[in-house]
Amino acid sequence: MVCSRHPLVTPTVCPVHSSPPFNAPAARRLRAALGMAPGHVAYGLRAQYGLTVAPETVMAWERGEISPTSAELTALAGVLWCAPGELLAEPVTLREHRIARGLAPDDLARRIGLETNSYQKMEDSGRWKGNERQSAALASTLGLTLAQFVTATGKQQELAEVLRNAVTTRWQAYGKPLAKLLPVPRANLDRVLEKMHGEYQSLMVATLSWGGGGGAGATGDAGREYLAEIVDRFWAVAGGAG
Repeated sequence: MVCSRHPLVTPTVCPVHSSPPFNAPAARRLRAALGMAPGHVAYGLRAQYGLTVAPETVMAWERGEISPTSAELTALAGVLWCAPGELLAEPVTLREHRIARGLAPDDLARRIGLETNSYQKMEDSGRWKGNERQSAALASTLGLTLAQFVTATGKQQELAEVLRNAVTTRWQAYGKPLAKLLPVPRANLDRVLEKMHGEYQSLMVATLSWGGGGGAGATGDAGREYLAEIVDRFWAVAGGAG
């Protein structure tokens, strides 16, 4: 099976039309709680939303064999009297977070101060390019934690690079680049960078001391370990990993 609009791309990787992460057990549980059979759901989708979906398809959704499209998921949520987010697994991408909030692209774009086409290009590419004000509005509108924001906007590698540079050189030079990545006041980020810089430098000094001034191997191991886990350490220090 291939994506009808992108015939050479399978549904799992089609950037625009792939299905959201559907929570099959939740759909089954919500239907049962309403005392509805799959046929009732199929009828509701057709009568209320004009979607022709067979009862067998509803059952396949609930078994996790296939996933509804974005339009089908929104309609299914209406039939089951729930929010679209209740039918999704943990959202990861920007598109998944938007769907979980039940927002259309033009609605979200308007709320964060972007043209719909500009926002859609960012969502489709997985690369967020909004300014600091738009980033703050995006995080607020979608209810994103800092960690979710970084993942959804495709900035994980960029964040790691900025943090590594900050702790290994002069941290003061990286407050501004970090503020461009995260919708957080610059002063708060500066405090985190200063603390992490101090941790890393203290670790390196202590490791050199343990090695009698010649423990280059131990120093390298300790430094590499800290740098490899630097994003996790950032969330811990910033209190934004939740």
